[in-house]
Amino acid sequence: MLKNLEIQNYILIDHLSIDLSNQLSVITGETGAGKSIIMGALGLILGDRADSSVCRDASKKCFIEGLFKLDDKEVYRIFFEQNDLDLTDELIIRREISAQGKSRAFINDSPINLTDLKQLTSQLVDLHQQFDTLSLGDTDFQRTVIDALANTQKELATYKQSFLSWKEDEKKLNELIAQKEAFEKTESYNKHLLSELTDLNLKENELEQLEQELKFLENAVQIKSQLDASVQVLESTDNPIVQQLKQITHNLEGIVKWQPDFEALLSRLKATQIELADIADELSTWQDKIDFDGAKIEAIQERLSLGYNLQKKHKVQTTQELLAIQSRLEKELEAVLNIEEEIVKLSALVTKEAEIVKEQASLLSDKRHKQAAPLTKNVNQLLHQVGMPNAKIKVSIEQLNYSIHGQDKIDILFDANNTDRFEPIRKVASGGELSRLMLCIKSLVAKSVDLPTMIFDEIDTGISGEPAKQVGLLLQGLGDKRQVLCITHQPQIAAKGHAHLYVYKEQNGSTTQTHIRLLSPTERTEHIARMIGGDPPTKSALDNAKELMGL
Repeated sequence: MLKNLEIQNYILIDHLSIDLSNQLSVITGETGAGKSIIMGALGLILGDRADSSVCRDASKKCFIEGLFKLDDKEVYRIFFEQNDLDLTDELIIRREISAQGKSRAFINDSPINLTDLKQLTSQLVDLHQQFDTLSLGDTDFQRTVIDALANTQKELATYKQSFLSWKEDEKKLNELIAQKEAFEKTESYNKHLLSELTDLNLKENELEQLEQELKFLENAVQIKSQLDASVQVLESTDNPIVQQLKQITHNLEGIVKWQPDFEALLSRLKATQIELADIADELSTWQDKIDFDGAKIEAIQERLSLGYNLQKKHKVQTTQELLAIQSRLEKELEAVLNIEEEIVKLSALVTKEAEIVKEQASLLSDKRHKQAAPLTKNVNQLLHQVGMPNAKIKVSIEQLNYSIHGQDKIDILFDANNTDRFEPIRKVASGGELSRLMLCIKSLVAKSVDLPTMIFDEIDTGISGEPAKQVGLLLQGLGDKRQVLCITHQPQIAAKGHAHLYVYKEQNGSTTQTHIRLLSPTERTEHIARMIGGDPPTKSALDNAKELMGL
C-alpha cells in the first residue's frame, strides 16, 4: 500500500507531500490543475523513464519519493536478498532526475538500476496491482480474469509444474534422438575401425618392442660374431683375461703375507675375476640363443606393417595412442546401446507426462468454461449500471496447442451498441468504455483476488447522473477492501470517497505551481456542492452534496 508520495521540482510542482488513505481516495481539481502530473510522478518511482524537461527549476534536481507499507514482506525477500538490500516493513522508492537528464533510483536509500527497480515493481504489481498494468485488451489479462474468478490457482500451479516437466523431458528426448542419429551416421565406419584394432589385438608398447626385436634379429650374425670374439678374449685365447687375472691374484697372495695393506686390492681383484667369469658365461648363453630366424623376422615385419598402417590411418605415432583410440571407439559404440535404452525409457515417460498434461489442461478448461457464462452475465449487468446499457461482452474460449497456461485462448469480445457483432476489446472499445469495463471486471475479480492499490484516471468520461453514482458505489465497494485512487470530475463519484484530495494551481508572480491538499469534511461538502452547482454553491447544491455523501 502507498502511504505517502513526496514530489519536489517536478514540472509545475515545487514541493508537495501526499498522505494517502488505505481505502478510496478521490482526487479532484480543475482541468489543467496538475492531476495527471501527479500520476506521472508516481510512474517515475515505478520505473518509468524521464528526461531533464521534468525539472521545474533547472538549477536543482527533481525528486520523487514513495513510501510503501509491505503487509507481507516475505513475498519480497528473494528480491531483496539477491540485490543485497535490507528488507523492512516499509519500502522507500526514490527517483532523482538532474537538469542534465541523469536519473538515479534508490530502494531504501540503496542505489538500484531501472531494470531491477522494474523487477521489484513488477512483483508489487503482480501481487498488488496485477490487473492495473495489464491491458484489458490483452488475452493474457483476460485469461487471468477468468482464472481468478474460476479459482484455478491450485489447478494452474499443478498444471504448470507438469507442463514444464513434460517439456523438459521432451527436450531431453529430442536431444538423445539427435545424438543417436549422429552416432548412427558414423556407426558402421566406427565398427570397422574398432574391428581392425581388436583383430590386431595390440599389447601395451608392443610395436615399439617389436621394432627393437626386429633390429636385433636382422643383425643376429654380426651380433653372434661379436659375442664369440668377446668370449674368446675372456676365456678361450692363448692368454685369456680370466686366466691372466688368476695369475695376478696368485702374485698378490704372495705379497700379502709380507704386506697386509695389499689385502684390500687382492679382494677387489678376486671379485673382478669372478664378475668377468660370470659375464663370460652369460655371453656364452646368448651365443647359444642367437640364431638367424627368417620366418620369425617375416612374422614380426608383417605385424609391424599392420601396426604402422593403423598408425598412419589414425595419424598417431605410438601403440599407446592406438590403444586409446580403440578404447574410445568401444565407449562410443557402447554409448549408442545405452542411448537406445534411455530413449525407450524417456519416450515412455514423455508419453505418460503428456497424458497427465492433457488431463490437467482439461480440468482447467472445464473450470474456465463454467466461469464464462457468470462473468458475461455479471459484467453485462454492471455495464448497464455504469451508463453503458447497450454494451455487452462475450467470452470466447478456443483450444490451441498446450502452453504454460493450458490449452485455452481466451478472448473477451465487446459490443458497444447492441449490434450482436462482437469484436476484440482492443479493436472497438473507446478509452472511456475501456475504463468502465475495467472497473466492472475489477469489482468482480476483487472478490476473488487481492488487489491492494488500484488507480483510475478519469473513469467517469462520458457519464453523469445515476451511472456516475453507480460507478462511485462500485469504487466505494472496492475501497472497503483495498487502496483505490480515483481522479474524477463527477460529484457522484467524489462523494463516495473515504478521503478527498484537491489539486489546484496558484499563481505566484510569474510562476505557476500545482498544490494538493486533503479536504476537511466541511470543505469536502462545499467542494462537491461547487462541482454540482458552481461557485458559490447554492443551498440546494449543498443539500444535494450532503445527500450524495450520505450525511
